[in-house]
Amino acid sequence: MAVDYTSAKPYFYGTGRRKKSVARVRIYPGGGNITINGRDIDDYFGLETLKLIVNQPFGVTGTAGKFDVVARVNGGGISGQAGAIRHGIARALALVDESYKPLLKSAGFLTRDPRMKERKKYGLKAARRAPQFSKR
Repeated sequence: MAVDYTSAKPYFYGTGRRKKSVARVRIYPGGGNITINGRDIDDYFGLETLKLIVNQPFGVTGTAGKFDVVARVNGGGISGQAGAIRHGIARALALVDESYKPLLKSAGFLTRDPRMKERKKYGLKAARRAPQFSKR
């Protein structure tokens, strides 16, 4: 199933981020189809919990099945990508109707999750992991 990204249908746009993942999300009025990187959500995410994370903003606003989602996501792992898509959907829904914004904000979907991998420091093997001590 090929998705036409150049269509002139009206849509709402939201950029979502989590960890190293960035999701560019468009929501169109439709029947509830979710397409991620040209693949169906069932093909893209194997775990049911990740599909639930992506659909959470629709549950909070009561718009489940009313919008089609086309997302382009890259970077990070699948969990971070699911969180980024959720963030992008929430931002797009806030543009659809201003009354959704307080609901999404109280649920914490409009806030970017700031937890990222800590940078490695010099003299250490990882961010905080020191080299193994050798007595001799």
